Amino acid sequence: MDVAASSSQLWWVASIGLMVVGVAGTVLPMLPGTILVLAGIVLGAWIDDFTRVSGWTLGFIALLAVLAWVTDYVAALMGAKRAGASRLALVGAAVGTVAGVLMGLVGLLFMPLLGAMAGEYWSQRQRLGAAATRGELSAAGQKATTVGVATWIGLLLGTVIKVVLTFLMIGVFFAALWI
Repeated sequence: MDVAASSSQLWWVASIGLMVVGVAGTVLPMLPGTILVLAGIVLGAWIDDFTRVSGWTLGFIALLAVLAWVTDYVAALMGAKRAGASRLALVGAAVGTVAGVLMGLVGLLFMPLLGAMAGEYWSQRQRLGAAATRGELSAAGQKATTVGVATWIGLLLGTVIKVVLTFLMIGVFFAALWI
């Protein structure tokens, strides 16, 4: 095996490695998933001197990456806003997501929900003040639950859409490479 072939194989390992880590990053918020997948795809096209994967194909894949990135944020915001979430609910969902990474799959699934609920409850408590009645606190808890669930559903839907778009990016790349 000559040096050029060996070097090419290492580049392909790096390209596929970026895509694999990127796919994991679509569900792990600490990794920029779509960016890593896009980087792996661009590296793969570069290895092949852009002969089978054209600039137009890369442009389409980049558009899918931007759409996946935007969808990830917009879906959660739409769910939260639809339920009348406060800014603290969104902050709570973000903090819950980061904390969930440290807790494994169950944490990743449920910590954004708990964070959004806690943030909304805190916001409602601040709005009501110290003299809140038991009924007002109960209503604040119900509002926090509604907002938390809506934010959580938005996050889950956004993640599902992002995963689908990420696999579409990879599919378009390999179809262009092999066809």
